[in-house]
Amino acid sequence: MTGPGGARGGSRWPALIAIGGVVGSILANVASNLAGNLLSELAASVLGPVTIVLAASGVVGYVVYEVRRRRAGREVGPEPTDVLTTPATGAPTLPYTAEFTGRGEHVDAVVGLLAREHAVAVLGRRAVGTSACAVQAANQCREDFPDGQYYLDLRRRGRPRSARQVLTALARILGTAPPTSGRPDALAAAADALRGQLDGRKILLVLDNVDRPDQVRPLLPPTARTCRLLLAGGPALVGLEGVVAHWIAEPGTSEAVGLFATAGGAAPAARVRRADPRTDPAVRDIVDLCGRQPRTVRALGYRTAQHGWRHSDVLDALRRAVQTPPHQRLAVSPAARLVTERDIAYRALPRQARRLYRLMSLVPAPVDRPTIAALAGRHPELVTALLDRLAAAAFVVGAPGDRYEIRPLLAGSARLHLRDADPARARVAAQARLTRHLARRAERHAANLAVLGSPPDREWSLPLDDDPYGWFDLHQELLLAVVRVPAGAKETLPRRVRRWWFRLAVALCGWLAYAERLDEWEQVCRTVLATPTADDRPEIAGWAHNELGVLRRRRHDPQGAAAALTLAVNERGRRGNAQARMNLGLALLDLGQLDDAVEHLEMSRRHRSGADRAGHALTELGLGAAQLARGEPDTAHHHLVRAANTFRSVGDARGYAAALTNLVLVHAALGEHLDAAQAWRAALREYESVNDPTSRATALLNAGATLLSSTPGQARTAYELLAESRRLREETRPTAGLARTLLYLGDACAALGDRADARRHWADAAAVAEEVADAQGLAAADGRLEDDADSRVT
Repeated sequence: MTGPGGARGGSRWPALIAIGGVVGSILANVASNLAGNLLSELAASVLGPVTIVLAASGVVGYVVYEVRRRRAGREVGPEPTDVLTTPATGAPTLPYTAEFTGRGEHVDAVVGLLAREHAVAVLGRRAVGTSACAVQAANQCREDFPDGQYYLDLRRRGRPRSARQVLTALARILGTAPPTSGRPDALAAAADALRGQLDGRKILLVLDNVDRPDQVRPLLPPTARTCRLLLAGGPALVGLEGVVAHWIAEPGTSEAVGLFATAGGAAPAARVRRADPRTDPAVRDIVDLCGRQPRTVRALGYRTAQHGWRHSDVLDALRRAVQTPPHQRLAVSPAARLVTERDIAYRALPRQARRLYRLMSLVPAPVDRPTIAALAGRHPELVTALLDRLAAAAFVVGAPGDRYEIRPLLAGSARLHLRDADPARARVAAQARLTRHLARRAERHAANLAVLGSPPDREWSLPLDDDPYGWFDLHQELLLAVVRVPAGAKETLPRRVRRWWFRLAVALCGWLAYAERLDEWEQVCRTVLATPTADDRPEIAGWAHNELGVLRRRRHDPQGAAAALTLAVNERGRRGNAQARMNLGLALLDLGQLDDAVEHLEMSRRHRSGADRAGHALTELGLGAAQLARGEPDTAHHHLVRAANTFRSVGDARGYAAALTNLVLVHAALGEHLDAAQAWRAALREYESVNDPTSRATALLNAGATLLSSTPGQARTAYELLAESRRLREETRPTAGLARTLLYLGDACAALGDRADARRHWADAAAVAEEVADAQGLAAADGRLEDDADSRVT
């Protein structure tokens, strides 16, 4: 006897031997006759014993197979999965429910509706217990219908009956004339005859498993007197005229646990003592993984009790089947197979709908129709029709942005179906299609982010194809879930998925950096470093270290940035390390290591491809800032002018504004105050079209400082520029830029004769500089405060 985590039992070799023996004996006899006629009696004498041996082996194999089959049948026994118990006579009278548990409030509600309404429908997705609820309610009000209670199942051998077949069956029950044909007038005549027979009589007519409205539409509206019509069916019956609907969903967790325990109590006693299901926390997780489907829960409870399986073992088997990455092979346990075999709602779906439902379990978040079509490898129009079918059957639900996802309650069951029905290669192929589609779309939208400013402070309103930020914002949950490979899966990521997965990670990091979501940016980079791709290809590890370096520099950690970028330079090739060297040079510039910064920036410029004009412009911008910091304004001017011209030619407004911002300081250092004024005015004009508050604050700071040093008479204008810069910087965490802004703001107040405000701004500048470890800013603020104190004493 196997446990819940073992392989599927019941070998088929005895049956194969039996079939082979029979077929072999026939072929041997034919060959023997041919040989006897064509060759000689010697050949026939040789084939004769072979015939006997094959026939005997077939008989023995068949006997062994029958013995094992009957023994297995005695071990398993019948499972109490039938919802209804029909009378042995086969009469169409009202049956009883078998081991009905829970749903008391629903039964009472249906009984109350039958007391005042002529037609009531118990609706819900298939296999949630609509039939049991309807029959239980009908049994509770038997005394209210003394003239008879009749039950008719509208499915025959799993297929729905037609309207004519339904009316024929009811006519046979009530003794009226059946419809002569399937034409509407014939159906209406048969329905009128039924109403005449029912009118004035207290009869309850229960029609179960109503799949389509047309099956019962001729019967509506029913007789307006004492007869009652009770339907049990699915969501397709919504909107039937004259019918009051009562909806039921899957039972709650406690009710499902009760079903599990009740079914287990009906099983033969096992040798192993088992815990009470109602008090075992593992059972609550088991029924949730089953989707709380009544038939499945009852079957699993019965089998668990019969074999004496421990609840923790059953839960572990189901969890492994659900949580193991789809591309990894795993033997399907008997418990998991039982869950899939008893899911009658799933098996009622068309084959293509079942496949789409299984594949959607690979997607851990809501997904739009084009992505679902790519996942399934089917035409979007076909996918739309299948999604409508799944939504009508309550397998999937909609989400904002015309997206869909599997209902959370059914997610585990869908993953069990996927592992049971689809081989590993099919699951990997679907993963590859999904990742490729998302990577291509993400790359296209990430490329469009370069022309935008900072993330818009608004709800996305443009079409998703025109609004890259809106597309990323809407699909962020899906993208992050695909890139963040589950624990234990990133070490075995399929090779055909890795390339597209990495490209998706690169595009996603571009958006996370753009949106200032630094923590998630770091998580994605570290996930890339943990994959085997980073070990096999150093350039990928170099990319991740480069991203981490940029991230730490943005977090104002130049020391950590320099360490990460040094790793990136060492791991990337000559052509790939140009960007890493440029970032390393900027980090060294932040640390004050000017000579090393210039060296790395020069090497970055030499290693860059000639076609990378934007990269060359960035390098020239960094060289200009480094030369300016080294006190070489002429050289800095040369680099910054080249950077500004290149940025303008490629249409990068943000880069052009940054180059102009630095040119303000260069012109001021060279004494070219008119050129400095023109530069900062041009920079501010560019920032009007670029939503970049941080860079705009820097431009305002440079403009205000230049005005104070070159034109003291414009102190009021300088104060207004610096005040706007402070407002923009105070919306983020304190930085050295804020300390410098407060410092110059105090200078502007001093130039305007407001000594009290000047001292207050200098004191604030000293506090911020101390907080961010800006030694130069702290020294400048303390010096101004000391000079002011000395002047007051004098």
